[in-house]
Amino acid sequence: MQKKKKIVAPIVGSLLSALVVLIVLILVWKLRTKKNSETFKKEGIPIASKKCQFSYDEVIEITKNFNTEIGKGGFGAVYHGYMKDGTQVAVKILSPSSTQGPREFQTEAELLMRIHHRNLASFIGYCDDADNLALIYEYMANGNLKDYLSGMTWELRLRIAIDAAQGLEYLHHGCKPPIVHRDVKTANILLSENLEAKIADFGLSKVFSNDNETDVETTVMGTAGYLDPEYYSSHKLNEKSDVYSFGVVLLELITGQPAVIRSDERIHIVQWVSPELQKGDIASVVDQRMEGDFDVNSVWKAFEISMTCTTRTSQQRATMGFVLSELKQCLEMELSRNRERNSGLTEESRDRFAAAYSSSPYNSSMYTDSTNADSMTGPFAR
Repeated sequence: MQKKKKIVAPIVGSLLSALVVLIVLILVWKLRTKKNSETFKKEGIPIASKKCQFSYDEVIEITKNFNTEIGKGGFGAVYHGYMKDGTQVAVKILSPSSTQGPREFQTEAELLMRIHHRNLASFIGYCDDADNLALIYEYMANGNLKDYLSGMTWELRLRIAIDAAQGLEYLHHGCKPPIVHRDVKTANILLSENLEAKIADFGLSKVFSNDNETDVETTVMGTAGYLDPEYYSSHKLNEKSDVYSFGVVLLELITGQPAVIRSDERIHIVQWVSPELQKGDIASVVDQRMEGDFDVNSVWKAFEISMTCTTRTSQQRATMGFVLSELKQCLEMELSRNRERNSGLTEESRDRFAAAYSSSPYNSSMYTDSTNADSMTGPFAR
């Protein structure tokens, strides 16, 4: 009996000691969490510059007490407003139920203060009053590409694609270190009053170190339908993930269809166009609202570019620099046709263009291995 007591006593003592240590660790963790929370409330998010900072009262004044809501996104509601000098602005307010949070707010604010390009949304300032977070941009009168796509001419679609490509090319190759946007989609391409396109929403963007072109992410970020399949499966992110997303946007511009087409069953746009391209037929997939009013070679070349952007593996994809150069050639083809037409192109010649509408000048075999049009899984499904 005494032997049993001698054995039990040390065991009980050890368990009690372990319990005490565990309780102490929990208390320390709670104290640190509370301290960090209080520091955030007192000091706000550490953003490099205070030059663009606005108080929450100023945000209320700018938006006329949040009178006009012009949109919603992952960050929260977007309101129309006016600066004191009459400049129109868009104000994004972080919502308590937002899918993004203070970290994404900090990322976007810091990036926008140091990157400047005509095809990136211009940043005016931010508000960081304890729990009230807001970002202030230039106002884009024509909203986003997703809502504006119908009714566009082929020339305008190409100009918008070139604008967006220029913005991405700057992020990938004009910024040191390079930046991956990570959420390229039609809803994040904004249109100014004169329909100049600008990329917006940098909350998910990733800045890379100069000597590390690929980073491993623990959580995949982005929008279903635009997500790079390789990034989705491997968690390895690089600038080619943006290239894939841009390829999807380009297909939307050509076809007028969304990234995920809702018919009898959901199908991704790459899977939808691939069989028709392999057959050399674009008549059934080009946006019918253009009524065949485009240079057929220009459209085929645009399809070709989109396929080089959306290959399953990133190594096979083009760079944004190459994509931009090829898109400019597409535009020149279309402008050349327009010049011919304006200089007296006959009705007979126009019929010739319409007849060529469903024929392909390109070798469609390139599409066989690049798209892997299998059933919708992974980043295409939701």
